[in-house]
Amino acid sequence: MSVVHVVGIGLDGKAGLSENVQQIVAQATLLMGSDRHLSYFPKHPAQKWVLGDFTAAIERIRQQNTGNIVVLVSGDPLFFGLGRLLVAEFPSEKLAFHPHLSSVQLAFNAIKVPWHDAKIISVHGRSLTELIQALQQGVEKIAVLTDNTNTPSAIARLLQSLDLPSDYQFWVCENLGSQPQRVQSCSLEQVASTTFAPLNVVVLLRQSDSKDLDLATLPQFGLPDRVFLSFSDRPGLMTKREIRVLVLGELALQPGQIVWDIGAGTGSVAIEIARLFPTSCIYAIEKTAAGTTLIQQNCDRFGVKNVVSIHGRAPEVLSQLPTADRVFIGGSGGNLVAILEAVRLSPNGVIVLALATVEHLAIALDWLKHQQWHYQMLQVQLSRSVPIADLTRFTPLNPVTILSATTK
Repeated sequence: MSVVHVVGIGLDGKAGLSENVQQIVAQATLLMGSDRHLSYFPKHPAQKWVLGDFTAAIERIRQQNTGNIVVLVSGDPLFFGLGRLLVAEFPSEKLAFHPHLSSVQLAFNAIKVPWHDAKIISVHGRSLTELIQALQQGVEKIAVLTDNTNTPSAIARLLQSLDLPSDYQFWVCENLGSQPQRVQSCSLEQVASTTFAPLNVVVLLRQSDSKDLDLATLPQFGLPDRVFLSFSDRPGLMTKREIRVLVLGELALQPGQIVWDIGAGTGSVAIEIARLFPTSCIYAIEKTAAGTTLIQQNCDRFGVKNVVSIHGRAPEVLSQLPTADRVFIGGSGGNLVAILEAVRLSPNGVIVLALATVEHLAIALDWLKHQQWHYQMLQVQLSRSVPIADLTRFTPLNPVTILSATTK
């Protein structure tokens, strides 16, 4: 088998190829590509093969014992392209790659944003799972290779359905590298109701979380995750709304109480309690300075005055606090037993833990049994609905065990 030349080509067609690559294409005796790619060479004398079934195309290449084989593909052949399949099927010495500019490269240069640190996700013939995970993790820059099902409109509807802590600027880059190229930033509402050219790339840029809140429009109970300021490097790190609602129920809260929120993170649980019970005093304990600052910023954001943000590591700082009526442990920093031993509860007090691992659950149960406390467990496995093109499926939240305990 002779060397297979895999040539990347853009929407500018033959004109976008170097003189050397044009000569390689001109010498082809078997020219393979999509209908669009082959249309750029209407008078080429070679035998032409329209790429459809890649398995059939690979077999056709195997059968070609003589002549010059040229395969035309979009952009960079080794960037989510046919090239990766060819590398798996043929010896490297039988392959030669001649890349064009990739669509992602063209997209980021069109919007004038560096892209060396971008996450690139293909949903072309694939599920949206990887994209959902990247959005929930708050990845700063995301490029999405779309298809006729997972269109920009479908992706916009997906973003609308996810309770994300960060907003994204939505760019749609159509027909990149051609004369009718169009690059525009649109609102989710605009994108969701618009039809775009089939050849497009979506770029999502995470925006600052500092926008003001309209407190009058917020629910009194069960605040959406997205309204809280979050860690810039871990924007999804908080007690999720559904878990938060259950935790507050298990705490059996009453007005005028002293509440400890240990491992408070963004302060979402403390702020929910503070808004519901303005006569209670909530101590939000967080070991990181960044977290303590974030809690205070969220308190200012929601206008709550009855949360005390404490920078310190539990259990050491707990001795400074007044006896608690209610305690929530959302994070222990590996000191779960020491924290439990340092908790001081008033009569009829309640302690609630949200545990994400089996090991921490076992530690907590062992301690409660030795102390002869009453306890009950709530195993929580929840999923949120998300639109997938014109369909809907459920994406799971991390399972959590809510452990509630009282002294005898």
